[in-house]
Amino acid sequence: MAESETGARLIAEIGCNHLGEMDVARQLIEAAACRQMHVAKFQKRDPQTLLSPEQYDAPHPNPEHAYGETYGAHREFLEFDPDQHKQLKSWCEERGIEYGVSVWDVASARSIVELNPRTIKVPSACNLDAELLDFVCEHHDGEIHISLGMTTKAEELSILRVLNAHGRAHDAVLYACTSAYPVPAEDACLLEIQRLISAYGREVRAVGFSGHHLGTALDIAAMTLGATHIERHVTLDRRFKGTDHVASLEPDEIGKLACDLAAVSAALTLKQSEVLPIELPAREKLKTRVTASERSRDD
Repeated sequence: MAESETGARLIAEIGCNHLGEMDVARQLIEAAACRQMHVAKFQKRDPQTLLSPEQYDAPHPNPEHAYGETYGAHREFLEFDPDQHKQLKSWCEERGIEYGVSVWDVASARSIVELNPRTIKVPSACNLDAELLDFVCEHHDGEIHISLGMTTKAEELSILRVLNAHGRAHDAVLYACTSAYPVPAEDACLLEIQRLISAYGREVRAVGFSGHHLGTALDIAAMTLGATHIERHVTLDRRFKGTDHVASLEPDEIGKLACDLAAVSAALTLKQSEVLPIELPAREKLKTRVTASERSRDD
């Protein structure tokens, strides 16, 4: 299914929902590809860089979701190395779906840039890391996607200043986002999409929506409000261990999202003629023949 048929570019955020297992990652790529998603996106981070020694050695804040005795060990368990990412990219190419990555630090960005993906994303947690933004702008020739969860308007402007300083704003996609898992509907704040379009639409490539809510209704609304990129976390089973699974779509829901977006996109048109060809049989059978204007003339 082409992007024009869905009305939006659909990003399957696999993230770390692969449980640290390459076979699960492969299954998620397959699920996203066969259900008409456009991008299978992973994450790359260097826990040693991102975490202080105290954070690294501390227990996971939600022990029931831990894959290691410490938070650092948990993060290391869920990381794929550069060779594994190369394999993920190859699997994506075999299935006709784009490979994408969110990078959390310069070391991770350096390894991912070598794979030359079309898209690199800077997540909400890292969008104020000037060194990371500089590196991605300078070393990645493709699209630069940036989530704006937990980000002030002043901080948004500072991000745009970095992009413009490198002449890269036209390659940027900004995502309206609320950073919580899951997000209740009242905190999704979909009108932020229109605000971002109004504020930055002439500078950036596009505005998208990164959702952490339940179900798919809000994604449909996001597209009608102007989001051209819809990103959702995906999982094989929401019951899996890990904090992101609860706010993720299972395979059947991924398919429903793609189909519903395509249907709504097709419906968002004006009538191409005053009476559509599909209406002619009903008009012939049901339409009242005497118009109000003709009746007034007779009177």
